[in-house]
Amino acid sequence: MESVLASSAPPSGLPAGEYEVFLSFRGPDVRNTFADHLYTSLSRAKIRTFRDEEELRKGDGIAPSLIRAIPESKIYIPILTKQYASSKWCLQELAQMVECWNQNKGHLILPIFYFVDPRDVRHQHGPYQEAFQQHTQKHSPETVGKWKEALQEIGQMKGWHVTESDSQGALIEQILSEVELHLKSIYTLVTDELVGIDSRVEEVVTLLNLPSSKGKVIGIYGMGGLGKTTLSKAVYNKIYTQFDRCCFLDNVRETLTKSEGALCLQNKLISCILKKDNYQVSNVSEGINMIKERVCKHKVLVVIDDIDDKFEFDMILGNLGDFSLDSRFIFTTRYKRALDFFPECKLYEPEEMSHPLSLQLFSKHAFGMDNPPEKDASISEEFVKVAAGLPLALKVIGSLLFRRERKFWEEKLMELQGIPSTTENKVQERLKISYNELTHNEKQIFLDIACFFIGSHIDLPYYMWSGCDFYPESGIDTLIHRSLIKLDGGNHFWMHDHIKDLGRAIVKEEDIHHPYNRSRIWSIDDALNMFRNGRGSEQVEVLRLDMNSRDVHEKLLKSKDFKNLSGLRYLEVGYGSVIGDFSQVLPNLCCLRLLHCESIPTDIYTKKLTVLDLEECDVKDNWKGWNRIKAAAKLKAVNLPRCSQLTRAPDLSPCASLELINFEESGRMEGQLHIGNFKNLKTLRLRWTKITGLIIRGNDMGKLQRLEEMDLRFTLMTELPAGMDNISSLKILLLESRYRGHQIEIPRLPRSLKRLTISSSNGVPNLLELTSLESLSYLSGSIPSIPRHIFAVLSFDELNLIYEKYSGPLSELPSIANLRNLTQLTLMHIGVVEIRGLGELRALKTMEISNFPNLKNLKGLENLLLLTTMSVGSCTVLQRLPSLANLMKLKDLEVCQCPNLVQIQGIGEIGESLSRLTINSCYRLANLDGLLQLLGGLEDLTLNQQSFGGKPSPDLSGLINLKRLSILYSPHLTELTGLERLVSLELLSLEGCTSIRHLPDMSGLSNLKTLDLTYCESLIDPPTGIEGLESLQQLLMPNCRSITRLLNLSGLKSLETLDLNSCIALTEVKGVEGLASLTSLRMCGCTSIKELGNLSGLKKLKQLDIEGCTKLTKVNGLEELDGLQILDMEKRMRVKYLAKSAARYGKGLASRFILGFAGAADGSSPT
Repeated sequence: MESVLASSAPPSGLPAGEYEVFLSFRGPDVRNTFADHLYTSLSRAKIRTFRDEEELRKGDGIAPSLIRAIPESKIYIPILTKQYASSKWCLQELAQMVECWNQNKGHLILPIFYFVDPRDVRHQHGPYQEAFQQHTQKHSPETVGKWKEALQEIGQMKGWHVTESDSQGALIEQILSEVELHLKSIYTLVTDELVGIDSRVEEVVTLLNLPSSKGKVIGIYGMGGLGKTTLSKAVYNKIYTQFDRCCFLDNVRETLTKSEGALCLQNKLISCILKKDNYQVSNVSEGINMIKERVCKHKVLVVIDDIDDKFEFDMILGNLGDFSLDSRFIFTTRYKRALDFFPECKLYEPEEMSHPLSLQLFSKHAFGMDNPPEKDASISEEFVKVAAGLPLALKVIGSLLFRRERKFWEEKLMELQGIPSTTENKVQERLKISYNELTHNEKQIFLDIACFFIGSHIDLPYYMWSGCDFYPESGIDTLIHRSLIKLDGGNHFWMHDHIKDLGRAIVKEEDIHHPYNRSRIWSIDDALNMFRNGRGSEQVEVLRLDMNSRDVHEKLLKSKDFKNLSGLRYLEVGYGSVIGDFSQVLPNLCCLRLLHCESIPTDIYTKKLTVLDLEECDVKDNWKGWNRIKAAAKLKAVNLPRCSQLTRAPDLSPCASLELINFEESGRMEGQLHIGNFKNLKTLRLRWTKITGLIIRGNDMGKLQRLEEMDLRFTLMTELPAGMDNISSLKILLLESRYRGHQIEIPRLPRSLKRLTISSSNGVPNLLELTSLESLSYLSGSIPSIPRHIFAVLSFDELNLIYEKYSGPLSELPSIANLRNLTQLTLMHIGVVEIRGLGELRALKTMEISNFPNLKNLKGLENLLLLTTMSVGSCTVLQRLPSLANLMKLKDLEVCQCPNLVQIQGIGEIGESLSRLTINSCYRLANLDGLLQLLGGLEDLTLNQQSFGGKPSPDLSGLINLKRLSILYSPHLTELTGLERLVSLELLSLEGCTSIRHLPDMSGLSNLKTLDLTYCESLIDPPTGIEGLESLQQLLMPNCRSITRLLNLSGLKSLETLDLNSCIALTEVKGVEGLASLTSLRMCGCTSIKELGNLSGLKKLKQLDIEGCTKLTKVNGLEELDGLQILDMEKRMRVKYLAKSAARYGKGLASRFILGFAGAADGSSPT
């Protein structure tokens, strides 16, 4: 059988698969000289390079092979010679390179100006001007214009200008270094050191190339630190382009130890394969079905990294046999027996690294070169021997020795040689030598990261370590250089699994049997056992308690529980209650994080406090802790978002060390905020507070020279202090008016700004001065036009222009063609006929066009190949959308209130990628029924005020992946066709569909959670099949005026809300007494209901509304409902047990009963 994998080395000049570099040049100029030398150097470096040959150019266009090679390449190197522009093929290639670069900034263009001035290229002077005089006569103005634009872009780029005096050999080395650096940063999965890995990769690829039935599963196994993950990443990087879809599932063993770990793996796999961000299935069974229906049909490559012998493929990912025969799975594991589950699995055990390759890897980290200096060759050989061919050990040991004196090398060698070769975990023992060399402070930082902060942002722990005098700046730098940790692009910590295991093992060794004597406790069970037994010791330094999944009685923590924890410096409690006086407890606390806590301590010890985080806690203005906080001289971060009880800004002016203040969405907070003393302040967030001003000494913001971010949106401020333009560090400024007429006076702003949000009522600063600006949100309403200089700021990647309705639509919009870096565009309430330049925004990902009453077309839409989200609304004369066929990344499409729209072209071509579709009030849209049949990947569909081409219902049978279906206020809907096939459906809403009389059987909708039939006034039969839907949580049927009965509801074990308000014909509701999860029962105005059943079993019921149920004479069991909070009843109702209920509830609810009956028309007391 033919191999499923293509050759990894395609013949020169014939593109197959993905190239890394595309080399463009005019053959007669440099083919046998500079271009040939560059191509040879790239090839020797094993960089896959496409070199265009003259024979591939046919006729007037680019050959298909070239068309494929350009977008598939990662880096473009055009060699611009004096006669380059005379070649129409070169110009066509260059234009396509620039187009691909504009669409995806992951591509890189490295131009070489070979004996030609970049200015001549940019402005088409000299030989370039002569060439274009010829092209103008032969080609269309549009084609020539594109070529000129491409040359203008290239002429502005950073590249190499080659002159007679330059060494071309040295130049080629520079180009090669630049290419290698960029390729290292853009690979799908980065591997650190690929020394000696090529042969291993080829061996695994050979196994994968076996006939489909035998090469489907490969298992890479061996001891920790052998490089299994690195090998699997390298194989993945080499072959992933040969599959339809790919996914790398890492840290599987650890993930499965967490709550809902299997669900997490399923969601990641489905998201990768279906190319849907953050896809969520609700349970494992649903995930297996989704994988079978949607994933298995593709030719996929899946790497499942680090499984153990408890891993069960079929319980997480379903039946392996359901996947395509051309799919491939790679597993890595320390446990060979874990692979016994797969009978056809081909095993690969990497050998320990050979001595020459071990020496090379060691030398890279110990000396920064491939081989040791001659004087250090002998001792290097000895280190390589004790590392025993383990790549991780070689890397960590080499990093430890880098630039250290000879005596240190000798001491470490003796230490390593003393480790017995029979040690069970020889990887950890060899890694530990690097840990042992850390200083005390560096060890604390290392252990904190290993136990708590992997994946966390650097800021919070950094502040804590600073407060503990651990000197994190140098400590983190040391750990990075020792290859013990990394920081990713977002400044989050990363650590290798084996190094993490080492750190946690070191902590556990502090006391094997008694966790409460260890320095760090990260297990909630260990922590709660410590409190239950009155244990704990001063040894505990870091403690985390996530109480979200614990019982109520376990969530209460008192100050006395912490009396033995005098050494604690970091305390984090989530979803608990912490009470008591902490003024004499936790004297070394540096970081206090109480998250979503109902109660917080009345007093805390703050002498060493560096971080206070009370997110969404019940903290008040009179909290006794404020005086303590003011005395916290070391406090650097105060984080109090969504603290709804705070009514004024606390005066933190004594806390001169503050670097972060966050009060956002503490909506009742008002007054002025003192920031004058905060010379170290970096971040200030006050969004949606009622803060009226900032108080600073001398009213001069220029004193805050470290300030980087200010979010002042929707505050009540009317001016900013002077001196804003002197804050040279400010990068983000967000200002929006809270209400119409609210103005904030904006002074001159600093050039350092990268992101700016403003309202026109606040005035418009000169944006041309803001040379670093990348993102602008401009909310206009009080001026007749948008300042034109906005459209001259070429650095934008995000632009939001919103002209408010009350001022009438903006009459003019300049061309936006120059804003080619834009990834996000929002335009609202503008009266133009056409959005000029839209098709030039090739990098655009998100677009919202709303309230364009004169818009006739969206010319250029088909060019926006990266678009993922599009919303078009209130475009009242728009009749057609251009074809969407090219928009293969589009996931979310919303078209609303376009009453003259008759066609959405090309939507069927994106049916698999589109996941959400909303169509609202597009009355003339034709063939909606046929359109839906093309959207097999749709998960969320909303149709509002639509007709269905004369049919009683759209055909839903093809929407098998639909989770949410809303057909709203559509009077033409009389039935639902194909509903029974929507087995993934979680929400069905038919609100306002006044003509529907019958519903199909719903017994197969096992995932349905919400059924909303509000205002289905003609519905006469109860919805059949719902009585067995155990997942149903909400049944909403208010104003279903024609329905007389419901089926027995007792089987709805998950039902929380039952709304039957104004169902005036309903005479009975069976099974209510069995709804144990019910919290809300609303039956107001059910004038025909006579009996309700016994409610005593509804222990979770909080709301009961039976007002207006004039024929209901009794409600049994009411007195048993201890949790009832809201009760509305008919005044004339005679309730047998009222007196008993009133006695039971006392002054609270009982008073409501009495008030409800006080006005009985006959003046009698209820009996």
